[in-house]
Amino acid sequence: MIDLTRRHPQVAPQELLASFVPSPRFADVRFGNYVPNPDFASQAAARDTLAAFAGRASRPVPKLRLFRRGPTPGEGWYLDGGFGVGKTHLLASTYHAFDGRKAFLSFQELLYTIGAFGMTEAIRAFGPYRLLAIDEFELDDPGNTHMLNTFLAQLMPGGTHVVTTSNTEPGALGQGRFNAADFQRQITAIADRFEALRVDGPDYRARGGPPSAPLTPDEYGRWRATRDEATVADLDHRALNRHLLDVHPARFGKLLAGVRSVGVRDVTVMPDQNIALRFVHFVDKAYDLGVELALTGAALPTLFPDTYRHGAYAKKYSRCLSRLSELQAEARAQGADDPREPLRTRV
Repeated sequence: MIDLTRRHPQVAPQELLASFVPSPRFADVRFGNYVPNPDFASQAAARDTLAAFAGRASRPVPKLRLFRRGPTPGEGWYLDGGFGVGKTHLLASTYHAFDGRKAFLSFQELLYTIGAFGMTEAIRAFGPYRLLAIDEFELDDPGNTHMLNTFLAQLMPGGTHVVTTSNTEPGALGQGRFNAADFQRQITAIADRFEALRVDGPDYRARGGPPSAPLTPDEYGRWRATRDEATVADLDHRALNRHLLDVHPARFGKLLAGVRSVGVRDVTVMPDQNIALRFVHFVDKAYDLGVELALTGAALPTLFPDTYRHGAYAKKYSRCLSRLSELQAEARAQGADDPREPLRTRV
């Protein structure tokens, strides 16, 4: 069994750059297998717009002509919509369709990388990239607002395209999280670099019925009996939360390296928002990596206080609960398998 609490991953800056590719969950997604909801035309429109962009932007960059002032600035596309409408599918599809040097990373990973390199070296490192696909773009505080404004202002005019997803409209970035009015000039400068693509629709994970609950102790025991001891981590919720406070979210991928299944026992309400957001990032990373996640304990809607679920990070929490529900349904089905049968690999 793997003990996550004994893992203290370190990630070198160059190692980070090499890791910026779509996770296993999104390795095979393409524009062709994105199925838009026919009731929401914006989904098909966003797919077609990004497919056209990927084809157009992949063409060779023409050589600079005499008297031309500089390179053509990179395009910015901002996928805005709720959770569960396929924004990350479209982002990964753009990455796969784009022909050129590219990176696929989360917003947290981008911030961590800029901090690890320093701004000047980060701009130099990302300068040769023609596409940055950034998932879950958000402005949480004045520091990252200034950092992103500086980074994009240096990178995009040189020809680097940026496609990003977010649950917040470009002009509303930062609202409810810090005094955004004091930084409106920088927020506006960031927003003006993007063309917004609205992606409407309901959460596709909610189409199959009511949310799934955490496993009962008996169900958890059956699920646990079918997991491979060499690739499973099993720990209680408090131990996990304590450990996540010591590991930056950008290192969660390395924390889960070689792990196929995680069992978290006795989950309870998380009244500390710092702890709750770390847990949300952990669930997001496990989900993206295709890591199985089984919980026991409190009902999912009670994990985050109402003030959080209706506050500035409401969509993050709602997305997390949606993903946890899907993962519990999968774990419950896996636990129903005969333990004597070979373990199944989840696609």
